Amino acid sequence: MKLSISHTTEYAYSAPVDYALQKVRLRPMPSSMQEVLDWTVEVTGGKVEASYTDHYGNHVDLVSIDHGAQVLSIHAIGHVNTLNNSGVLGPVYGVVPLWHFLQETPLTAAGKAIRALPRITGTSEHQISDLHNLSNAILEALPYKFGGTGVDTPAEEALQGGHAVCQDHAQIFISAARLSGLPARYVSGYLMINDQIAQDATHAWAEVCIDGLGWVGFDISNGVSPDERYVRIAIGRDARDAAPIEGLRMGTADETLMVSLQVQQ
Repeated sequence: MKLSISHTTEYAYSAPVDYALQKVRLRPMPSSMQEVLDWTVEVTGGKVEASYTDHYGNHVDLVSIDHGAQVLSIHAIGHVNTLNNSGVLGPVYGVVPLWHFLQETPLTAAGKAIRALPRITGTSEHQISDLHNLSNAILEALPYKFGGTGVDTPAEEALQGGHAVCQDHAQIFISAARLSGLPARYVSGYLMINDQIAQDATHAWAEVCIDGLGWVGFDISNGVSPDERYVRIAIGRDARDAAPIEGLRMGTADETLMVSLQVQQ
């Protein structure tokens, strides 16, 4: 499936900004599930200071704001051919060892609520079935609904609330999978939603490394494994590692964020 993506993130400030630096992970990388046909990241009100590939294999652009500017706009646009591998990325391993994805982070630390979730046992085939059951249990306990959690909400805290978003679902799932000894990681990306072009935010799901298969994806919020509607952008141990954009700025100006996203065939 050929997907067309246009994603704009705009920061507006109430006063001129002396310094701001954004770490931008908005360039999808080729894999067995996607072919990047063309991709551009355009910056208005700032510039790309440096670009590099991080230890997870994510492409990172460091974007600074122009001195004294009050608006910074980052626009990612391009086309990606995607394949339906039933969520199986395969045995693709980079410089980061698998044990790294067994480590807890502040956002994925397991407490009493997560430890009460179903465990994963048995052979690879049974593990996949158990992981889908785990995904269903999380969504049943925590229906998808925007609001109530934020970008810094830990998985344990989110599970104790009444509802959550895809970031929370993925981090809870990752935390629970690690308790069963399975390496698990967070994936940020895009999802084409049927009959809906305009969206409010990027999407997130999880991947678990299973013997004999390699990395397999699970979209907890939608109860499926990623198919040709999904585009992977970045991976990490949690949402912070794989955030599409994160950064810092100096000064006391108020900040307003605007996101515009379209994903379509």
